[in-house]
Amino acid sequence: MISKHKAISANLQMEWHLATNEREINFTDFEFSVMRVAAAFDRWQKDCLACCVEGGLSAMENAVLHLIRMHDRPKSISDIARLMNRDDISNLQYSLRKLVNAQLIKRSDKRDSKRSACYTITSKGRQITDQFAEFRRDLLLTLTDSIKDFDEDVVIASKVISIMAGLYDHASSIASAHPRA
Repeated sequence: MISKHKAISANLQMEWHLATNEREINFTDFEFSVMRVAAAFDRWQKDCLACCVEGGLSAMENAVLHLIRMHDRPKSISDIARLMNRDDISNLQYSLRKLVNAQLIKRSDKRDSKRSACYTITSKGRQITDQFAEFRRDLLLTLTDSIKDFDEDVVIASKVISIMAGLYDHASSIASAHPRA
């Protein structure tokens, strides 16, 4: 086992423009871990969904599909954007159109206004999301069975990542007010 001092020394030898001290190195390691997890998660969602339905749906469409089914309540595009912490409404609209065309969700307009459109899961969408959940249990969640303290660690990790999302959002709003180069 490498002592903490040796690990810090090894890390400090890996300095670069984003990380010039131990804290920055650790933070940069965290950021790159988040990027790798995000890429792996997207790939997993897309590949697992492909086991359930044809049509070349993306990880984004899979996430949107499950959010629409969440709590079996209709969701507006603003609900979906808020739940996903997204501000790229045009990309969400594209995903919604693909899911409607695949007959996995349906759109209903309140008061005949586009602004108040809501989306609900169809019976086909319910079948696909049930099948996805089964594959997820069998293929992914069983892999976590042998990880000691996984249930406690994943709760802590979720809290830390949520806090980090808030910090990134806050820093982003500050950066958006800075003069551009």
